[in-house]
Amino acid sequence: MKLIRGREPGPRTPVALAVPALLAVAFLLLPLLGVLVRTSWSDLAAHLSTPGTVEALRLSLVVSFWALGLSLALGVPLAWLLARVRFPGKAFVRSLVLLPMVLPPTVGGVALLLGFGRRGLLGPWLEGTFGITLPFHTSGAVLAATFVAMPFLVISLEGALGGLRPRYEETAASLGASPLRVFLTVTMPMVAPGLMAGAALTWARALGEFGATITFAGNLPGTTQTLPLQVYLLLQEQPEAATSVSLLLLAIAMLVLVALRGRWTGAPPASSPGPGPRTDEADPDAAPAPAAAAPAAPGERWSLHAEVTGFTELVLDAAPGTTIAVVGPNGAGKTTLLRALLGLTPRAHAGLRLGDTDVTALPPHRRGVAWVPQDGALFPRMSALANTAYGLRAQHVPRAEARRAAQEWLDRLGVGHLAHRRPAQLSGGQAQRVALARALAARPRLLLLDEPLAALDQTTRARVRHTLRTHLDGFGGVCLIVTHDPVEAVALADRVLVLHEGRALQDAPPAEVSRHPRSPWVARMLGRNAWPGTTTAEGVRLAGGGTLTVAEPLPEGADALAIFAPEAVALHRDKPTGSPRNVWHGTVREITGAGSRLRVLITSGQVPELVAEITPEAAAELGLGDGTPVWTSVKATETTLIAL
Repeated sequence: MKLIRGREPGPRTPVALAVPALLAVAFLLLPLLGVLVRTSWSDLAAHLSTPGTVEALRLSLVVSFWALGLSLALGVPLAWLLARVRFPGKAFVRSLVLLPMVLPPTVGGVALLLGFGRRGLLGPWLEGTFGITLPFHTSGAVLAATFVAMPFLVISLEGALGGLRPRYEETAASLGASPLRVFLTVTMPMVAPGLMAGAALTWARALGEFGATITFAGNLPGTTQTLPLQVYLLLQEQPEAATSVSLLLLAIAMLVLVALRGRWTGAPPASSPGPGPRTDEADPDAAPAPAAAAPAAPGERWSLHAEVTGFTELVLDAAPGTTIAVVGPNGAGKTTLLRALLGLTPRAHAGLRLGDTDVTALPPHRRGVAWVPQDGALFPRMSALANTAYGLRAQHVPRAEARRAAQEWLDRLGVGHLAHRRPAQLSGGQAQRVALARALAARPRLLLLDEPLAALDQTTRARVRHTLRTHLDGFGGVCLIVTHDPVEAVALADRVLVLHEGRALQDAPPAEVSRHPRSPWVARMLGRNAWPGTTTAEGVRLAGGGTLTVAEPLPEGADALAIFAPEAVALHRDKPTGSPRNVWHGTVREITGAGSRLRVLITSGQVPELVAEITPEAAAELGLGDGTPVWTSVKATETTLIAL
């Protein structure tokens, strides 16, 4: 059966909205139709080829392109400032940028006269010092066009910069790129659509400027008489010629709008898989950089000593080659710790020593600390090879040598055959391996991985975890890995650092943390039931109500954590009799699969929630389902108390 593809039906448009909308379209379209209908098409070429019109068009192009250049030189830094920097009076500056868009152009011309005219605030000084007179000169027309057109560039680029995630720039800085290099090689390529849209609108607005130009620069043929001013003169003497020239300006404006296709805000696009100009060629800051932490050479070893204050407070020491898993609930301060070590957050400050070098006072790009965020933050307009070579190029390694080293790292991580693909053409696992290769290729002293495997499926995660473990074994610095996966913590780390509300609760080998977790969150992450409370003679009085009897109680009155495995919880449909001293009534709230077994969540009014683990056969025999009433029991010998 052949399917006929058509447009998907949309919501029905209310008549009360459709009629005014159509009237609005007609209102905007009618004047344009008037120009088309009233144009003398037979005389169009003659009207547009007159010397006055040709000269006015030439002058308009000169003025508009100079205005565009001036707008780019001044507007791009201003847009970046408004998008990225907090400073007093920011709202006032943004209002100042928008003012020319709502100000009557003639008023703008008067303001320019009073500011830059021969009797204005700055005009006499310009004329007396440099011999520059702006009014009634082509430069005055450029200034007027820039005044009214530059806001389009600033607004468009500010929106693009505001929509760009800072992780790309922060990652580039962690690879050793200076702020200027980051701006030119990462920021600008990613906001290029916004910049192009703003530039096109700025040029079109400058080309059509009339009011400010005639007020400030006058209407001098060959000097300041641009095409809009020519239309104004022709309208009084040759209306048909004025219509023809108006049609030319209308066509130019429409071409600009069609080319933009509605990309007004210029938000940075998703990665494009198509070919494009490579951005790894530029070396904008080729001058020698100030003294910084030297990149780690093969075979070198770098220890870590950090004293972190602020939201996260701890002292961290690690020998070369140590991998530390950082775990804790959301808001515990894990990412803040990494960003403090990078020097990227005001929430916390890290006194940081790597090897024998104190890097505390150095900016992020000179610390020798490489960061791999959760999503990898691969630069979308660079190939995998250019991404991997980026840190080396930022350290002024020659291009051929940097690309050779980058290819070697990609080969080591099994993605060398993907070197010329863009990030959009890579799978999640491939992108993570490229991000890891990029960080390791930069030869850091300290490597920070923020949940590097979280976005991968289980099969890919296992493969990438094995690859990561292999390469961390040969890393001469210290590596910190933020993770919520107990398997990652055990398989990758030499130590586990447990954070809670910015403080270190535990810092021990994975086996010790698994046996004696000091945090309820970590215990639950490891799949255990963990109930905090206060010790009694027989066990623990639970913080959420109820009591728990244990075989080996601690001294009374101490804060403790009662831990027992889900396998230690027995389920019954009737109240059990016999040896269990901990028996509670509850209700099944959720049943989930855990490999070949089932995990059953039970809520009770007597004790906190607990998780039991049973076989599918046992669940079927008990007739378990959501809402099923059950009895639970835990033997005192199956529970461990840990003093907090």
